[in-house]
Amino acid sequence: MPHSQSSAHRGRVRLARGASPWLLPTVAMAAVSLARSRRSGRWAAVAVPTTALAAGMLWFFRDPERDIAQGRVISPADGVVQSIMPWKDGRTRVAIFMSPLNVHVNRAPLAGTVTSVDHIPGGFVPAFNKESENNERVVWHFDTEIGDVEMVQIAGAVARRIVPYVPEGTKVEQGERIGLIRFGSRVDVYLPEGVEAAVEVGQATTAGVTRLDRD
Repeated sequence: MPHSQSSAHRGRVRLARGASPWLLPTVAMAAVSLARSRRSGRWAAVAVPTTALAAGMLWFFRDPERDIAQGRVISPADGVVQSIMPWKDGRTRVAIFMSPLNVHVNRAPLAGTVTSVDHIPGGFVPAFNKESENNERVVWHFDTEIGDVEMVQIAGAVARRIVPYVPEGTKVEQGERIGLIRFGSRVDVYLPEGVEAAVEVGQATTAGVTRLDRD
């Protein structure tokens, strides 16, 4: 995937891979209720919430094209920086909280090779809660030009499914789509020792666009 999209692709929005188990039944129900609402008041009453739910699902599972920014480490997620913490091994953890209103397709923070993709079972407390450290998650490791970089996708209270797009051994470009978390959740990036965070707590981030590290 190139670092910049053509002007023809810029602004284009598609649906996220992995959305169909949620999206297809919702859209189908909306279509059926709308079709039957012409002959039945009961179905007309059903059509309003089902159509609203289908529209919400289409919005939630949007996957816009992005012009990928330059920088050593870029944000893998749309959201807000929840915390920036020095880690015991010298790394710095940047935690990004994703609300249900954010795009939930995650992107590679750096170019490199995916050396591991590990699913770890766990709970489903809200992603902004400290106890979310023990939530269901997928731990990624990338072999990059600045060494091993770890990224963790954490499921939230509603997000009970993480969908990796690429397997171990895949070479990825910076900003390439690598996975989806359904509904509200969190993504952590561990900056290697010596790499300083350029973002601040409370700052909004855009996947593939916001730079996380400082020169």
